[in-house]
Amino acid sequence: MTAPLMSLTWTDHLTGRQGFLVVDRLVRGVASGGLRMRAGCTLEEVAGLARGMTMKEALHYNPEGRYIPLGGAKGGIDCDPQDPGAYGLLVRYLRAMRPHIESFWTTGEDLGLTQDLVDRAAAEAGLVSSIQAVYPLLDDEATARRRLADAFVVEVDGIGLDELVGGCGVAESALAALDRAGVPYAGTRVAVQGLGTMGGATARFLTRAGLTVVAVADIKGTMVNPAGLDVETLLAARDAYGTVDRAALRPEDRELPGDAWLSADAEVLVPAAVSYAIDAAEQERITARWIVEAANMPVLPEAEELLAARGVTVLPDVVVNSGTNAWWWWTLFGDIGADADEAFAHTRRSMRALVEQMLARAEADGTTPRAAAHAIVADRLPVIAERFGWYR
Repeated sequence: MTAPLMSLTWTDHLTGRQGFLVVDRLVRGVASGGLRMRAGCTLEEVAGLARGMTMKEALHYNPEGRYIPLGGAKGGIDCDPQDPGAYGLLVRYLRAMRPHIESFWTTGEDLGLTQDLVDRAAAEAGLVSSIQAVYPLLDDEATARRRLADAFVVEVDGIGLDELVGGCGVAESALAALDRAGVPYAGTRVAVQGLGTMGGATARFLTRAGLTVVAVADIKGTMVNPAGLDVETLLAARDAYGTVDRAALRPEDRELPGDAWLSADAEVLVPAAVSYAIDAAEQERITARWIVEAANMPVLPEAEELLAARGVTVLPDVVVNSGTNAWWWWTLFGDIGADADEAFAHTRRSMRALVEQMLARAEADGTTPRAAAHAIVADRLPVIAERFGWYR
């Protein structure tokens, strides 16, 4: 794949902090990709995420669907989201990026930011919407915007649908891998790093499918119970940043250091927090059979190579966590309505088909699932380019 179409660094005039925008490519003149905020965010990181978004969009191309893939992009701000000045910095960043958001970059929540916060800051920055660049591509803009707005107020068990669909996709990816290997759900143990939007929803769906979550890590440490943690209680005890109030733990639950989730006695490991969480040294501690990348870029390439040599399968982020982005566009373009059951059913069908295709390609080619996903994208991009055109 080629170099990004556009890469820029912005410096805040008040604090000196930096923000970044990378547009990997445009399809139909538009690119899609969220905005993250974390201390230490870099241009290189954002560029990798933008390339991943190009892949996610291409992987979900369905010639019979109303949703037509967009290009890939990503934004990032180098700041702790809990910093007192974080919101003002977000507003100033969005104000600076306003011409791009109005013209070709559709964005939304990512690590460190919620959609509510992005929407509030976007309005303060003078934007109509963080996804307004896609509006000219809609057949009926008013109906489409109303459908998406209606979907964002749907709740399931007190949690917004927008916070659940991504985890539904991650969970279905894991279940598809278990099914292909003939492994029963009952008795399969899971360790999750991060109990925010993605990690929390993934833990919920896996638990409800019959798996046992034995370890959950947040910023305070790792909570473990070999017999299974009470996931619903932990979810109810989270704050806005996914940190669990330890008063919710039962006497039989234990607390261990923050990195203990890596060596948890579990078959499935779900890194759902930060990028670059597993390096070459840390991978040696992993005994799980599958790593399901709910976070973006959590396993470094050299670690993945070593894991593959040990027989550990990494289900890559470009497939596994692509459900949230796809759900936005399935809903906006009208492939599904503002309904939880319809959203979950469509997500499960789409993710399962994609994971099964990826794993079958990996087996046939004798490669890793990530290499197989790249091969699928390489097959699809020329088709998309021929039909819709792109700038790169």
